[in-house]
Order: sequence, then structure tokens, then C-alpha cells
Amino acid sequence: MKTTNDVILVPTDYTKVAECATNNAIVLAKLLNTKIALLHIVSNEMELDETRTKLESIASDIQSKNNVKVTPIVRIGNIFEDIGELASEMNAKLIIMGTHGVRGIQFITGSHALKIITSSSVPFIIVQEKDCKPEGYKNIVLPMDLTKESKQKVELTINMAKYFNSKVHIFAPLETDEFMVNTVFRNLSFAKRELEAAGVDCDVKIAEVKGSFVKQMLKFSANSDADLIAIMNNSADFGIPDFLGGNNEQQIITNEAQIPVMCLNPIHTGLMGSVMFS
Repeated sequence: MKTTNDVILVPTDYTKVAECATNNAIVLAKLLNTKIALLHIVSNEMELDETRTKLESIASDIQSKNNVKVTPIVRIGNIFEDIGELASEMNAKLIIMGTHGVRGIQFITGSHALKIITSSSVPFIIVQEKDCKPEGYKNIVLPMDLTKESKQKVELTINMAKYFNSKVHIFAPLETDEFMVNTVFRNLSFAKRELEAAGVDCDVKIAEVKGSFVKQMLKFSANSDADLIAIMNNSADFGIPDFLGGNNEQQIITNEAQIPVMCLNPIHTGLMGSVMFS
């Protein structure tokens, strides 16, 4: 049964990036007036007692120091299925998770993060080792590609921007083919219209050269001191020929500037899916 309370779910493996994810969640929980659920997944029942004691101590320490309600949760399972499943059960507002980059063995790497995201209906914010500013995410980069699914992240971005009084920088590829130019223009127009109608400050930036869209977007994000990048997760085999699929998504969530990345799965329907963050 889903709870009625707003909660941010934070998976932890007790590493530095997990601590950073917790720090991001603390800032957001205070600003959004939500609780935090701190999750550790174990592989068997023998680990439960020791893990529960450790996690309860960590949760108590976070709660006492930050005046934020923190609930420790220990679950038997695996990270690829149970994080998204628990978030859905709890009706979580967000999942904030740390990633260790593109390499690693026992921790959550960039490729692992994408697999975990694919199993979830709840939006993710993926962080590395960059802590959230006390005022939250003030500069958000919104890449707009050629697909209709790209529009689905606009509503989530709007709600995030309204919470933090953010400025949204819409970033689009440079195209020369008439069909692609028109498609990009329609998606840009949609995003700009929706943002302005919601009272969100925004601007539009077109890539300077054709190709290398992700590289140019990440450079723009770093130069703009972006606090958050909003993307769709098209890494699964959905048959979507966009700019932000597969390896490009991994490149984004493990970006060198360590900018947090907000990511959600596309809803594949005949109409544009509705993604709520309220």
C-alpha cells in the first residue's frame, strides 16, 4: 500500500557518493518539507540485524543534526529491482542515488545506475561527489532532442524549477535538415511555452556546431554553473533514435563537472505522458 506522506528515497552503500546523495536529500527535504527514507539492500537474512543496527545509527545521527525525519529501511533483495519497487510502494517523490562513475565492481557504477533507473516509475536524481547548494537547484539545463518523449521531462522540470525559483536553460542541437530543424523547433517551442506559462524564467541555447550534442551540452552546463541536468532514460531498448540514448546517458550521469542529473523513464503511449512532481 502506498503511503500518503512525501518521502525522498536514498539508497546507500556507505560510500562517499552515497553520503553526497544523502546530503542532497537533506537539502531537498528541508526545502520541500519531506521525509527521507535511507535504504540499504542486503543479499540474505544473516545480514539483517547488523545492517539494521548500523543504518539506524546513521539515520538517527542525520536526523538529530539536520532536523529532518529519517527512516532507515533494510531490505533483502538486489539493487536492480528493489530500489524502484520500494519507491513505488512508498509513493516516493524522488530517488536520490550516488554513482561511482563508469568503473567499479561492488558499487553502483554509471551503467548500474541506468539499469536501476529503468526499473523505476519514480524520477531519479543521480549525484557524484558534488553537494547540493543550500538553496537547491537554481540553474537547470533542459536538453531537448528530436523525440516526442523528450517533452515528458518538461513538466517535472517546471515543478522542480518552481520549488527552487530556478532558471531553466533549454539546450537544443544544431540541425540543417529541414525536417529535423522543424522537429527541434516544435520541441523548443513547446518547452519554452510551457515554462513561460508556469512563470519559470528560461532561455534557449542552440549548439554551436552540428554533432557532438552531448559533449556541447555538458560543456554548456559546466560553463553555466548548472546545478541540475534533466534527461530522459532511453538507455533501455525502447527503439528511440534520440541523442540521449545508451552510452550518451552514461556519459551525462557521470559527467566530469559532477553536475547532478535528474532522470526519468519515458512513458510510451500514443499521447505525451504525464509526469507529476507535486
